[in-house]
Amino acid sequence: MSALFEAHALGLVKFAKVMLGDQSIAEDIVQDAFVGMYRKWGSLHNRDKALGYLRASVLNACRTAHRNRIRRDRALFLAPDPGNMVSAEESALVGEANREALAALRALPARQREAVVLRHYLGLTEEETAQVMKVTKGTVKSATSRGLSTLTRILREEAE
Repeated sequence: MSALFEAHALGLVKFAKVMLGDQSIAEDIVQDAFVGMYRKWGSLHNRDKALGYLRASVLNACRTAHRNRIRRDRALFLAPDPGNMVSAEESALVGEANREALAALRALPARQREAVVLRHYLGLTEEETAQVMKVTKGTVKSATSRGLSTLTRILREEAE
């Protein structure tokens, strides 16, 4: 279990941060995923699938956090502000182009954003992405393709 944490916790935090734009929530989500895995560790039939379980758990928690953020914003009569999604640390570390790319990524529909991040940020295969997202491989292909096309269009429009 500790080897799994050492090898994958940082990557899962980065994944969650890209999905949500908030380092502390990302860290909490990954911590909760590992706690859940720890509780089930003794009863896991196939420990080779533990990383897939963690990825799916983190993705599901990101989806829930995103829905909760939307509900909270609606309850306060506020629209989500993409400018507030970037932390001060992130602003200092990444250039304007990266901030624009992250904002464009966060503007994608959820399924497209998930597919693009899992495939191109985490480097998962189409099959692994399909397992994490609990969709077919064809859905991953189309969501990734549409997401990349939309990202390209958004970034070109911003460049003009």
